[in-house]
Amino acid sequence: MHHTAPTRGQGLLERFLARQRAAMADRLIPAQLRSGCILDIGCGSYPYFLVETRFSRKIGVDRLVDEDYTRLFASHDLELIGHDIERDESLPLRDSSCHAVTMLATFEHIEPHMGMNLIREIHRVLRPGGVLVMTTPAAWTDKLLWFMSRVGLVSVHEVEEHKASYSRHAIERLLGSVFPAQNIVSGHFELRMNVWAVATKPADPQVPSGTPRTAMKTNQLN
Repeated sequence: MHHTAPTRGQGLLERFLARQRAAMADRLIPAQLRSGCILDIGCGSYPYFLVETRFSRKIGVDRLVDEDYTRLFASHDLELIGHDIERDESLPLRDSSCHAVTMLATFEHIEPHMGMNLIREIHRVLRPGGVLVMTTPAAWTDKLLWFMSRVGLVSVHEVEEHKASYSRHAIERLLGSVFPAQNIVSGHFELRMNVWAVATKPADPQVPSGTPRTAMKTNQLN
């Protein structure tokens, strides 16, 4: 049974937090990419970000997607694909087919040993000059999120499924193993409780592109 809640489970702040993540991701995506294709990995029980964002072509993948789910959002011109990235690490898209890829509050739900391959797969499906935008709770919030879930502020279900936690620098190191270090920018938002990061695929795969146009002073978005 599908619903319009942004995450599974109950939590008084879930809808607000989903809006905050979506707004942050939208700010980080360059305007010149929006005439292309965006892929949202882990689009969730309700693909809030894809419904709200502006892109010519919008694709979401999640293990929750089925025929009923796809039919429910047909009017929003979304392409939704049922895919469990922990069972099949290969993304169901062609090489260089996406202008942007997003993972919003998703990476912490993935087994750490699978994270590196997923980043490689994202790099594969990105077009040269395309961007990966991701958010994840900051590592120090583990105990706080556990408490918030117990008092009904965030979803117990979602918090209990966290499989790892990451600092801003840990995310930069992971991305830097696939993307050129100078093409990665990151920061914090929501009172430093969450990390955002943007990695840009070089315009020429053979030559690092230097500081990407998406790079911005981190203090503008912290």
